[in-house]
Amino acid sequence: MIRLHDNGFFYGGESGLTREEGRARTISGQILAAHDRGGNGEGLRLRFDSLISHDITYVGIIQTAKGSGLEKFPVPYVMTNCHNSLCAVGGTINADDHAFGLSAARKYGGIFVPPSFAVIHQYAREELAGCGRMILGSDSHTRYGALGTMGVGEGGPEIVKQLLEATYDIPYPRTVLVYLTGAPRRGVGPQDVAIALCGAVYKNNFALNSVLEFAGPGVASLPMDFRIGIDVMTTETACLSSVWQTDSRVEEYYRIHGRPGDYKKLEPGKGAYYDGCVEIDLSAVEPMIALPFHPSEAYTIRELKANLTDILRQTEKSAEERFGGKVKLDLMSKVRDGRFRVDQGVIAGCSGGVYDNIAEAAAILEGGSIGTGYFDLSVYPPSLPVAMELMDNGVTARLTAMGAVFKPCFCGPCFGAGDVPMSGGFSIRHCTRNFPNREGSKPSEGQMACVALMDARSIAATARCGGVLTGADEIDYEPPAAVERRYDRTPYEKRVYNGFGHPHPEEELRLGPNITEWPAIPALSENIVLELASVLRDPVTTTDELIPSGDTSSYRSNPLKLATFALSRRDPGYVGRADRIAERGKGEPDAELLKIYGALGVTDAENTAFASAIFANRPGDGSAREQAASCQRVLGGAANICYEYATKRYRSNCINWGILPFNLDESTEFPYEVGDYVYVPGIRTAVANGAREVPARVLSGGDVHEITLKLPELTQKEREIILTGCLMNWYAAASREK
Repeated sequence: MIRLHDNGFFYGGESGLTREEGRARTISGQILAAHDRGGNGEGLRLRFDSLISHDITYVGIIQTAKGSGLEKFPVPYVMTNCHNSLCAVGGTINADDHAFGLSAARKYGGIFVPPSFAVIHQYAREELAGCGRMILGSDSHTRYGALGTMGVGEGGPEIVKQLLEATYDIPYPRTVLVYLTGAPRRGVGPQDVAIALCGAVYKNNFALNSVLEFAGPGVASLPMDFRIGIDVMTTETACLSSVWQTDSRVEEYYRIHGRPGDYKKLEPGKGAYYDGCVEIDLSAVEPMIALPFHPSEAYTIRELKANLTDILRQTEKSAEERFGGKVKLDLMSKVRDGRFRVDQGVIAGCSGGVYDNIAEAAAILEGGSIGTGYFDLSVYPPSLPVAMELMDNGVTARLTAMGAVFKPCFCGPCFGAGDVPMSGGFSIRHCTRNFPNREGSKPSEGQMACVALMDARSIAATARCGGVLTGADEIDYEPPAAVERRYDRTPYEKRVYNGFGHPHPEEELRLGPNITEWPAIPALSENIVLELASVLRDPVTTTDELIPSGDTSSYRSNPLKLATFALSRRDPGYVGRADRIAERGKGEPDAELLKIYGALGVTDAENTAFASAIFANRPGDGSAREQAASCQRVLGGAANICYEYATKRYRSNCINWGILPFNLDESTEFPYEVGDYVYVPGIRTAVANGAREVPARVLSGGDVHEITLKLPELTQKEREIILTGCLMNWYAAASREK
């Protein structure tokens, strides 16, 4: 089904080109070159064609940019309202954020998409994408490669940089060819291919921080919604971005959407150089399931059913290890008469809610019913134009008649703010993630539920069988007849505010009571003593564990309030410890702290800061949301220590918030625990001079140990940001110098 090739090669055979010349002939190489402002000798300096955020992130972004001197949006900046649009938590908070967003669009010349009109990525596909373009979004699933557009998902500070006409600075990325052959079988959908891909490349870091380029004869066999469904899931491989070769189907997509001029043919040039290759035979892909708690926990549904007890017990064991025995994941109780029964199905949003998925789900359920038992099925279209098309073609009516419930254009099920399962529930979803807690449960309070990812087709097959796990290839059904696709943008024309190029600087921002400014962030001191406030030994720590999604999302515009939720579902004692450490670090060190300084060999207490730090083996998988880092900073955190950052975007968020991104060599043991101290002398000088590693001392159990901390791959700008304390401080300093 999938084969990996880790050796570099020239597309079409040896070409006599250098690797650098060959990289320029890849699709991504051509696009990156067109967007590179160059000039610093440290890699790429990119400017994007447009920007996009949703209502979990845009308030903080605009407040940060405003505090850094923002006057107007220099490129189209879209603010969608698809995450907090239920307005169900926190009183008026969410609606206040939406009023703020519209006022910002008016003041600075932006684009505002009202609640329930479109999920962020569908709007970008319909209205922003174009062949050869680049879009930066403050959501990790910013992926529009199937439309010939390179999308990059980053934390809010990178959006701020673009708003202030600075650049996105990265080393030249590794490029991996995803070579498609064959055509999918009946009952196989895009999520099946995506899960198989994640299973093949995530755990071995094959795609980490790379650009995935999709090409090959198999591309032609895939309708656009199928390509889009695979592409949006490339985020779960930990790649930087993705892009596909384009053809007549892409051309037709732009024609249907009223933008024929945004199409152009993209394909690898002869001699294009790739650092690796993923071969996928689409005809060999089967209906898949990604078991809790990651999209890479990939099995064919056939394999799971054949080895049900062994695989489920292994998943239960993994959950016990992850949660330290605090809660129990009981999957075996769902096996009755040798069949696995699930409690809920959801087809939603930017990955699952596209037209073709929903139409084929209706065809599979045709003549059947989801039944009157505990199983229920919810469907979330991705935009009003798609919802209108589904209604016009009768798809909505057919699914509703069979017991499915249609809901607004909303991202909630993907991050725990919609269709939260019952405690102990097992939900199957065609959405982007199945990380722990993203379905809305709270293991720290004894609540436990979990999600498995499946394609809409197999979710519909399971629904037809009353919740008994069933692959779509096990159902005899007639795929839906082809229809002439159409796009009616009337809802956008009537209601979306498009003020790009027409700012109204005289207008005021509308500030609700929960929208607050960022607290003052200190500059980096010459020396620093760090107390470990949390130690996480999990193989990977997700951003959802660092700052939970779901109900906490309503407080994204209040940094101090939001910070009280940091690590609340993973290490509930963290906030109290971090607060205590921050309070202790204010003013002159007390007598006990001076003893600690003495044991560590601190000789310059006046120029030594005392702050908290977190250790995790591999933190930052998942969402791009900057709050996973900013909450640590607001609580007085000054450093992360890890063996590797799970994603580039989380590491960037840490740097932009002035958090020292320390690494450890794989051979270095770190047996230290909460309450131990790490002293890093001369850290300010080391950062300023571009040191790649720094000596440190650890006080643990009365003994002092020498270790080496690494600070690799910091650009000049990143060093300056860390020295000033955070990106806002860096811009403020730059303004004072003018």
